Parts: sequence; C-alpha cells; structure tokens
Amino acid sequence: MKAATYAETWDLDVFFEGGSKSVAFKKYLEELEIDVPSFKVQAESIKVPQTKEDSILLGEVLEKFQGIAKRMRQAGAFVGCLQAQDTNDKHASVLRGKVTKLSSQFQNALAAFDQKLVQVDDTVWPELVNAESLTELKFALTERRNRAKNKLQMEQETLINALSVDGYHAWGQLYDTLVSKVKIPYKEDDKVHELSVGQAANKFSSADRSVRKSVFEEWEKAWGSGADLFAHTLNHLSGFRLNVYEKRGWDDVLSEPLEINRMKRETLDVMWKVISENKQPLVSYLKRKADMLGVEKLSWYDLDAPIGGKEAKVSYQEGAEFILDQFSHFGEELTSFTKKAFENRWIEAEDRPGKAPGGFCTSFTESDQSRIFMTFSGTPSNIATLAHELGHAFHQHAMAGVHPLNRNYAMNVAETASTFAEMIVADASVKKAKSDDERLALLEDKVQRSVALLMNIHGRFLFETSFYEERKKGIVSTERINQLMEAAQKEAYCDALGEYHPHFWASKLHFYITGVPFYNFPYTFGYLFSLGIYAKALEEGTAFEEKYIALLKDTGSMQVEDLAMKHLGVDLTKEDFWQKAVQLTVQDVEEFLEATK
Repeated sequence: MKAATYAETWDLDVFFEGGSKSVAFKKYLEELEIDVPSFKVQAESIKVPQTKEDSILLGEVLEKFQGIAKRMRQAGAFVGCLQAQDTNDKHASVLRGKVTKLSSQFQNALAAFDQKLVQVDDTVWPELVNAESLTELKFALTERRNRAKNKLQMEQETLINALSVDGYHAWGQLYDTLVSKVKIPYKEDDKVHELSVGQAANKFSSADRSVRKSVFEEWEKAWGSGADLFAHTLNHLSGFRLNVYEKRGWDDVLSEPLEINRMKRETLDVMWKVISENKQPLVSYLKRKADMLGVEKLSWYDLDAPIGGKEAKVSYQEGAEFILDQFSHFGEELTSFTKKAFENRWIEAEDRPGKAPGGFCTSFTESDQSRIFMTFSGTPSNIATLAHELGHAFHQHAMAGVHPLNRNYAMNVAETASTFAEMIVADASVKKAKSDDERLALLEDKVQRSVALLMNIHGRFLFETSFYEERKKGIVSTERINQLMEAAQKEAYCDALGEYHPHFWASKLHFYITGVPFYNFPYTFGYLFSLGIYAKALEEGTAFEEKYIALLKDTGSMQVEDLAMKHLGVDLTKEDFWQKAVQLTVQDVEEFLEATK
C-alpha cells in the first residue's frame, strides 16, 4: 500500500484563520485584555490563606490562573509561528508587541498571587499544601513561594515587569528584526541568489568545500556588517538582566538559569568537569576528519561537511517515513503520535526564502496540539532536527493528563525528550545501513552531534560566562566580544580547528532569548541524561515506553536530581553517571576511527 504524502507546510488556520490579519485572533487578544487585568484584581484581593480550609479558595484562583495561562501560551505560540514562517510579516511583529505587553501584565498578576503565598505563615503552609484539593500541586506551589521569597517586593517586581516590555524583551525582539534583514549572497549557475540565514546554514553540509568556504566568508561578512548593532543589543539585554540580579541580591549569573532548570550547581559543575576530561577522543575524530577531507585542520565550515565527498540527500517524504520506521521499534504511542503530526500538518519544513533560521517546537496548550518549525533541505542533520523537534512534541503530548500547574517542565529535561527521539533515529539508522559507506556517513552524523553538544555548546557556555563577568564592569566592545567568542571556541574545541567563527555570538538566537538565560547547558545536560535513558530502553525494548512516559510526566514536578534518582536510580551530583554517559559517545568515536583506519 502506498504511503500517505505529507505536506511540507503547517496548518495554522485550525487555530485562527487568516494569519496575522485574523479577525478571530484579534478578538482572542481583546478578550485577554479584559481577563488579565480582572485576574490581577482577583489575585490582589484574595485573603492570605490562614487555615487548611482556605485551600478551596486558593484552588478557585488557581483554576482561573490556569485558564488564562493556557490562552496566553496559545497566543504566544501563534504569533511565534507567524513570525517564523515569514520574517517580513510586519503585522506579526505588531501582534508580538501586544502579546508581550499582555504577558507582562499577566506576570504582574502572578507576582501579586505569589506574594499571597509568601505571606502564608510557615507553620500553616504544610497543612495548606497537604490539603486534599492541593496535595498534587505541593511541589509547584512551594516552588512558586520559594522563588517569590528570593525576589523583591511585589511593587518592585511589578515595575521590573512593566519596564521589561520596552526594555528587556524589546532588545530580544530587536534582535529578531535585525536577523530578518540579514541576507547571504550565494552564486549559483552564474546568478547571485540571496539566501535567508536558514538556507545559508544548510550549505555548510555541502560536499563541495569551495561552496562551504564561500558561504562562510559571506556569512561572517554579513554578521560582521551588523556586529555593532548586535553588540549593542547583547550589551543592553544583558545589562538589564544584571541590574535586576543586583537589585535582588543575586551575585551569581547562574543562579536564575539553575533555578529555572531545577538543578544544583554541583550537578552542572561535575557534568562539565567530566566532559572536559574526556574530550581527547573527539579531538582524534576532528583530526581524522581533517585527514579525510585533505586539510591540515578543519575550519568551522568543515564541521558539518559530509565525508567521502558524497552528499546524502533525501526527500521530506523519505525523511518522514524513515523517522516513523525507527520510532516504531521503540513504542506504539510515539509512532502513532508522530504519524498524526505528519498527517495533520503540524510541521513547517518547506525550503523557501523569508523563513527564520533554526528549528523549534511550540505548544498550543488550549488546543492540545504542537507545531514544529524547520527548513528541510534533505541532509542527515535535517532528519535529526526533525526527529529532535518531534521528541519535544511527544513530551508535550505525554503531559496531557497531568495537572496544568505540573506541566511546566524545564529546558534541560525538555531537551532530554528531544535528544532521546533524535538518538532513536540516529542509532537505528547506523545499524540498518545498506552499505559500508552509508553506515560510515550515519555514524559520523552521530559523532557530529556529540561534537556539537560537548564542544560547541561548551563554547557557548564558556563565552556567556566570560562575557557576563566583563559586562558587570561596563559595555563590552564588538571587538572584545569577538575575542571572547573565539577564545571560548578554542578552549571548547581543544584548539583542534584551523579557523573559528568569531561572529557566532551575533548569529546565534540563543544568546538573545529573554525567557531563559544561559540557553546552552540544558542542551548538553539533556543529551547526556537521554543517553542514560536510552541505555535502559535498549535493555528493555518496547516495554520501556510506559516507564519513559512516566518519567516525562514527572519532569514538571520534581528537581532534576530527584527525577534521576526515582526513575534511573542515579546520583547526578557524582561523576559516575556522567562518565558512563560520555563513554557511550566515546564508543561511537572509537567505532568511527576503527572504520576509517
């Protein structure tokens, strides 16, 4: 029987018909503009709970909070999709401003609510959260209360939220606007084409080194020409953040990202320690690849190059069927969910100008659907990206039966689900390769992923750490930012490359995201944590899917160290777990080195 043909563009009309000019979405925002202030009044007027019986009243406020939170998420997801699919959509940018303002007002309402939690007497609190109506929300409510205790008084936090709209978040939005103007000239068939940054990035997987080099030169030139504006943006975004931290009395710039990721500092430190001590095999891989490409050292633009001069290309349809086949060996739930995502047009994959760079998955919580964004040009890394984002979507699907307040999982465990899905596809594809050449190319794609997550991401972390230390003393110049970036890359790659990417900080959206600071180490955590989960999946086969879903359900209501102990029986603050996880990546490298002797 012939397989279904999957569309390469997503369906957003199912939410709000008419795109950025949607009448239905305009009405949706107008209703939120009434309901958000109304909730703020309710949150401010609720009396401070004083007995266990007050849990019912608190539950009523929480119910309204969740209803608005779902709608706010729906609105933000819709606008984000509009901006990604067409960076020239000016109406979408206007809508983004409205949603950001509403979000700030909602945060103010939540600040008022959180203050009520702070004011509950410490002797009353245990009774309150152990009441029958609130017991399943004990972790979420206690977390909100503790975080509020670590912040300023409500009036000051409200002021910060208000100023963030045209300050902090505005700098992040300015970056999106600047990126939409970046075009990369590319000569093909004696014609010069203007590529979007997403299209240009795919050229780094070209088998022709002259193509990669010419695109990289134009790439560096393009980001360099706007570097002063990008530096201005990064300086003021980080400056706003540092000022807020200072007022709250937070000395460590990692305090907030660690808290957001429900993770201890000692877990992060031991993870990087083990990685740093085990990079030599990756360096050996980089040297071997340089030999195979006939160069002394790899340049930045060689990292994604296919080996052997062969450029594997598959259609979107073939990529979709391949992913479905590999998922079917893990479990029925993941497979049926993924099939639904393809059939119901949840994915925007078309390779066309005007799209935003990169890939993401966003959740339309009110509709219990997700949407995946990427640019598919047929490379192995495109298939990996698609599987990665489907993993995110499945995580959101797994949380469907969980109380809305317990669905707020952090980025590090979010990246666990996505990387796990990516690994299923990568590992199975190597084992099922039809030839030695295909097996080697797929194996190398797995090793490339390890390089990206253990070296590239490490470089981003080192850069941000050093940049923030210098930013505390004042504005950091464009030239100095370039120096910090290149120094971080040299350290992260153990000086194994011949040419680096000093303007990487300008080209990478992750440095400008205002929702989550230090948008880097959670990727590496998720990768290595998923390796531990994957090892168990290999042992237990399809029977493991039920346990995996149980783990995902807990990701929004536990500290990550507790999650690992409960479901994997491991202590994340010790080197053992990380050593075993890194060793699994080393095995791939050793297999590659043996195959290319």
